[in-house]
Formats: sequence, structure tokens, C-alpha cells
Amino acid sequence: MPRSRRSTVPAGAIRAIDPDSLANEAGLQPGDQVLSVNGQRIRDPVDYRFQTTEQLVELEVVHEGQVGFVEFEKPIDEPLGIEFNDEAFDGTRICNNKCFFCFLKGLPKGLRRPLYIKDDDYRLSFLHGNFVTMTNLSDDDWQRLAEQRLSPLHISVHATNLELRRRLLGNRTAPDILEQLDRLAEMRIEAHTQVVLCPGVNDGAALDETVSDLLSHDNVVSIGVVPVGSSMEGDARIGEPGMRAHSGVEAKQVIRQLRRWQSIARTQRGASVVFPSDEFYLTAGAQIPSSGRYDGFPQWENGIGMTRTLFDDWTKTRRRLRKGNLNVPRTEALLACGTLIAPTLKQLCEDASRLTGCRLEVVPVENTLFGSRVNVSGLIPGADFAAALRGVDLPERVFLPRASLDYFGNKFLDDLTPAELEDRIDRPVSFVYSMSELLESISDGVEQGSRDGRQPRPNLRSNGRSWTTPEAG
Repeated sequence: MPRSRRSTVPAGAIRAIDPDSLANEAGLQPGDQVLSVNGQRIRDPVDYRFQTTEQLVELEVVHEGQVGFVEFEKPIDEPLGIEFNDEAFDGTRICNNKCFFCFLKGLPKGLRRPLYIKDDDYRLSFLHGNFVTMTNLSDDDWQRLAEQRLSPLHISVHATNLELRRRLLGNRTAPDILEQLDRLAEMRIEAHTQVVLCPGVNDGAALDETVSDLLSHDNVVSIGVVPVGSSMEGDARIGEPGMRAHSGVEAKQVIRQLRRWQSIARTQRGASVVFPSDEFYLTAGAQIPSSGRYDGFPQWENGIGMTRTLFDDWTKTRRRLRKGNLNVPRTEALLACGTLIAPTLKQLCEDASRLTGCRLEVVPVENTLFGSRVNVSGLIPGADFAAALRGVDLPERVFLPRASLDYFGNKFLDDLTPAELEDRIDRPVSFVYSMSELLESISDGVEQGSRDGRQPRPNLRSNGRSWTTPEAG
């Protein structure tokens, strides 16, 4: 049996109820427990979602210590508005691989406990877009995939050559991913796939083979190629093949190589399908593709297309400013971010400053917790933001990327809260996704920090949510 990590929260415990939902109208509350749906015991939210699509739904619940039944009559597929504490009542499935490039190997001590969970659970792949390797599936899991047709799945492939993939995964018994994709195709299950590109290991001809094999499967709807990452402890493994960062020249080569496959895919399918991550474009200093080349951004949370959406948001915001549809009072503000995106944000802020008369400053923040190679905003701990901002003459308005907080907006990676950061820098902090949100916040005087009682709202997207959900008990 695949290993799993169990929670201390009772199975089926409700974390939250949508205030505009049928569940709220029925009087259900956080802390209640769902035992069964239409007489069927539920193993996890996947079962719950599968069972509650009908018009008539009967929940067996524990409410205020009493077991009872609640009946709903609703349109087919309308959700009841229940959110559970756990995504897998029987425990989160743990990864059985030993990838030499696994980011979790280099995690420092003292971070949020859920970050150390090496999950590899196909249910989380279906529910939240977590990437899984498909190496720990039992016959019962395959039967369930077929019965409930859990589509799409997000799959870490890395290489389609069986021996190379087994080497990358550190798993000599890993099954053939191409045979698994064939099996999923028979079930009409689509797959978003990922390749973590390790220089000298699975790039070059191996990457061509992987992309070619994946494109031959019609149920593979996207192929994301992302660079290998490393942390401070991971830098000790820098001598290992594949563990170094891509140079600017190598990043350009990856873009050229994948551009050819995009052209082939557009001819065959009418869509790009294959996507280098934003990091390759930024490292190479290459032009970011237009929105139409991203097929609707299927791997946005994998760092693919984020920069393009940032540019497109600014184009629309600049138009609003010129038409007088967004009035921003002159003020000073500061935006702190990762070093990778800082040059891009500086250009946008300079443009915004010219149009608004504001003084918008960008402060790149070096990542001392993971090391300078980890340069994206979403992996900067609160303490690094605090250290960088303490040495700056701060204006009244300070902005940080919303991606640096967990799903619920409660904590940074190192468990620091927004309120604690504000105390350290003696300023309110607003958390934003885009330039439009930054300027609208200045215009409205609205902050997403804690000094005015507001917490940053939950993440717009839920990929990877199991890693950031606060543990109970």
C-alpha cells in the first residue's frame, strides 16, 4: 500500500461554509462533520464532489454533537458550499521517489510543517492541480480513476525514456509513463504535464524525445518545462549533474528548442501545447510571448505566463489612467519583490509614475533563507522582507506580492504573519497580484494588511494548496 500522512482532524470535518450557499441556508457550520452522502461513506472531498452533483442530495452530518440528516434539492452540479479541513480523510499520499533535484531536500528547518509533506497524491492533482508522478498508484486507485474519471490530472514526467525517468526519480521500479498516459487516454482523462529540466541530464535530445512522445498523446493538453531549482542546502549538491542553474545562453537554447515544438503543435493541434517557464525568458532576456500563445494559461501557477498576465494587466490599467477612469492621488509607495521579476516591475513602476505623478519604488529582496538562486517572489520568507525593508526609508504605503503568503493569506513561508511583519517595519502592508491592484489600492485607500483589521484574501488559485493549509490539532 502507498504510504500516507494522516491528519489529527476528524474525517469530513468542515473548515468553512460559503455564506451564500445552500449549506449555510441549511444551518451547517464550521466544525460540523460530514459522514456520508446519499448513504455512501465518503473517503475524501473527491467522493463528496462526485456524490453531490445530483439534484437530490442527502448528507449525514454531525451537527452540535448530534448525528442527523440534511436534504437538498438543487440544480445538477450546483455546489453546496462546503469546504473541508482535509483534502484526503484517510491521509495524504506520500511520494515514494528520491529525485536528486527534489526541492524539499534543501528546505531549511523552522518553516511551516505542511511544507515538509512530500505529497504525491492523485486526488490533490485532480482537486488543486498539484503535480504527481503516478508512481504510487494501486489497482484500486486506477479503478477509481476510471469510475470517477478524475480529469484533468497534473503529472510530473521529466523524461519519457523509462531508464532516464527512473534515474531522475531515483526509483528503479517507476512504471512506464507512456503506458500510463495510454491508460488514462482510454479513460478519457486529460493530463497537464511537467518537465523539470536539469542541465546535462534530460535536456537536449532527451527533451526532444520527451516532448515528441507527449505530443503523440492527444490527452496531453499541456507540457510545461521549468528549470531545476535549488536552495542553500541544495547548493551543496551543485556538483551533481543537473543541479546547476541555466545560463542565459542555455535559457535561449531551451526557448529556441521549444519554439520549434510549439510550431509543430500549432500545425497539428492548433494550439501551442508546449511552454517554457517565465524563468527561461527572464534569464535569457527574451521577449515574453503574447497571450494567444499560452492556450488560456493552463500552467499559470507553474510559473508559465505570469509575466505575460502582468504585462496585459498593465496595458489595460495604463489605458484606464489615460482615459481618466482610474484616478490615483500623488503619493509615495514601495513594492518589494524577488530579484528575478524586479527589473520588469521597475519598468512598469517607472511608467506608472510618469502617468500618475506618484513615486513608486521597487526593492529587490535577496533570499537568504533558500539562497540567491531561489529568486522568485513566492519563496521569499517574511524575515527576508523585513530585513530588506528595515534598511530603507519607507513611505506610508508598502506593497508585497500576494504570492509570498500561503493560500489563506495567514503566513509567509517562515511562519511570520503579516501583522508581525508590519510590527517589524512599522508600516501597514498591502498584498497585491498586479499593478492594477496596487494603483486601485492607492486610489481607494484600501489595505490588505492587518493594521486595519483586514487579512489578505485567499489565493486566487489553489494549486499546491495541501502544502499551505494550516494544520489543526
